[in-house]
Amino acid sequence: MRTGGRRERVAESIRREVAGILRFELADPRVGRATVTRVELTGDLTLARVYVSVYGNDADRTETLAVLGRARGRVRTLLGSRIRLRATPEIRFVFDPSVEFSIRLEQILDQERAARPRTSGDESPEGGDRGTPARRREEEH
Repeated sequence: MRTGGRRERVAESIRREVAGILRFELADPRVGRATVTRVELTGDLTLARVYVSVYGNDADRTETLAVLGRARGRVRTLLGSRIRLRATPEIRFVFDPSVEFSIRLEQILDQERAARPRTSGDESPEGGDRGTPARRREEEH
């Protein structure tokens, strides 16, 4: 019996439900800085690692994760009333740096693009920018 697919479906369901709980059910405004990015479940579905990105600086991240840690019992109770599982998994909130990494990577790429001199292949013979390769192919036909 293939359980990986079921586990992925349950994890996605938990991600959606926990995101809704954080957004609409918890009164603490610091929770509003958190975005649920993904959920990883153990094979026996007893533990859900809920990965969150946090908007703000390091102090905001630390504070938000502490608030989430204190609220995990309430989140688990609310989650248990919304999903159909034999036992509601234990919840652990984990910081997900991937969003910050992506933003930083995009900033670096933008800086590199701005610093790179344009080559003759980037411009049309008339001197204007011809856009993406797909656009150039469209213009040629």
